Amino acid sequence: MSTLPKVRLDRSRHAAPQVLEKLRDAILSLELEPGTVLARQELAEHFGVSQTPVREALLRLSEEGLVDVFPQHATLVSRIDLAAARQAHFLRRSIELEIVHQLAEAAPPGLVEDLEAQIARQAALAAAQQYGDFVEADRRFHQLMYEAAGVAGLWDTVARMSGHVDRLRRLHLPTAGKTEAILRDHRAIAQAIKRGDPPGAQKALRKHLSGTLSAVAEICARYPDYIEAEDAQPA
Repeated sequence: MSTLPKVRLDRSRHAAPQVLEKLRDAILSLELEPGTVLARQELAEHFGVSQTPVREALLRLSEEGLVDVFPQHATLVSRIDLAAARQAHFLRRSIELEIVHQLAEAAPPGLVEDLEAQIARQAALAAAQQYGDFVEADRRFHQLMYEAAGVAGLWDTVARMSGHVDRLRRLHLPTAGKTEAILRDHRAIAQAIKRGDPPGAQKALRKHLSGTLSAVAEICARYPDYIEAEDAQPA
C-alpha cells in the first residue's frame, strides 16, 4: 500500500467517518493511486483503530465506486471509470446551471464578495503550486454557490458521486495553463452573477465544467494505468 500521510484521529468522534474522510481524501488526491492494495489490518494499524471502522469505511468507498472489493482476495483503489465520470459531470452541470441562473437573478448579499475572496485565495495557491489546497479552494468556490442558492445538501450528494471525475481533474490540474483557465472561468462566473446576467453565468459555467472532459484523450494517453476504458458506445 502507498504510504499514507500520518494522521491523528479525534478520539471524541466516531472513528469510521474519520477513516472514511481520510481515505477518500487520499484517493481523490491520488496519494493512493488506482490499483493500490488496501489491507484492512495495515490500515487499522495506521489509524490506530480496530478493523471494524476500516471495514465500514471501505464499504462506503466501494458504494462510491472508489474501491473495488474482491472477497477473499483483496481490496484495491479503483481505476477511474470514464462512464461514471461523465454521468457525475452531467448531474453537476445540470444542477449548477440552475444554481448560477438563480444567483444571477438575485444574488444574496455578500455572495459576490465571498466568491471573489475565494478566487483570490486560489490565485495565491496556484502561484505557489499548492495543488491540493487549490483543489479544496476550487470546491469551496462551488460549495458557496450551493449554499447561497439554499441547496447545500445537494453539494454533498454531488460530491459523493464525483470521485471519478474529481480524480480526472486532479490528473489534469498540473497541465500548463489549467489553473489559469480555472481562475478565468471562476472570475467570469462571479462577474456574471454580479452584473445580474443569468445567460452569461450559465455560459461561463458550461465552459468551466467542460474543461477536463474535453481533455480525456490526453489524460488517458498520459495515465493509461489509471483509467478504466469505456464500453463501446452505440453509433
